[in-house]
Amino acid sequence: MKTFKVLSVVGMLAFGANSAFAEEITVFAAASMTNVLQEINQDFEKKYPEDKVTFSFASSSVLAKQIEQDAPADVFISSDLKWMDYVAEKQPPKIKHRQNLVKNELVLIAPNESKIQAESIQAVDFAKELTNSYLSVGDPSHVPAGRYAQKALTYYNLWETVEPKLARAKNVRDALSFVERGESPLGIVYSTDAKVSDKVKVLAVFPQESYGEIVYPAAVVSEKQSAVKFLDFLQTPEAKARFEAAGFKPIE
Repeated sequence: MKTFKVLSVVGMLAFGANSAFAEEITVFAAASMTNVLQEINQDFEKKYPEDKVTFSFASSSVLAKQIEQDAPADVFISSDLKWMDYVAEKQPPKIKHRQNLVKNELVLIAPNESKIQAESIQAVDFAKELTNSYLSVGDPSHVPAGRYAQKALTYYNLWETVEPKLARAKNVRDALSFVERGESPLGIVYSTDAKVSDKVKVLAVFPQESYGEIVYPAAVVSEKQSAVKFLDFLQTPEAKARFEAAGFKPIE
């Protein structure tokens, strides 16, 4: 009996030691990263089974403002530099280990069954195609994908024509879903969003000069060491391979 008690105590101590190293990591990430981060997390949790990752996906602006109000986030991944800068300005001590992860591209999409064809953005007659319908985009007032869309449409002198015909989504994945369901004949999303859907097709790719660079910055926003571990894992060859397969572009 005494031996049993000693072994039991040793076992409890070992369990307690392992539990002490186990941490839950909450990652606030741009909606456009939903699929790829879930895939990367499978690799991460295989390598670090003691850590549990929970994701909150939304528009970068929404997440940034939640972090500003002390939401319990450990890692923040934004779809543009603006909202990472916003957190850095509002809550300077929170931003640690900041780095740029990947880049993306902007594309014009339509439902698979659409008869619209175009070899370039200039070849699309937006006024005609949107006569009785709307262009699906992230709300340009706060969604990064929508802000890039506004810049691109302005570049082509289309903004004044298209602005009254916008279906303003709360994030880029909602903009994608409007087109998937056929509620909008056209939409502007990231190329990676179009790639995860089998219900839409890419009509044309916006040239980078029309909207600038789409850069995804990431940072640790808590004191958890496991958050640093997760952020570092995003720079490993296996994570980079996941990003590349999803259509994201490397930082040069």
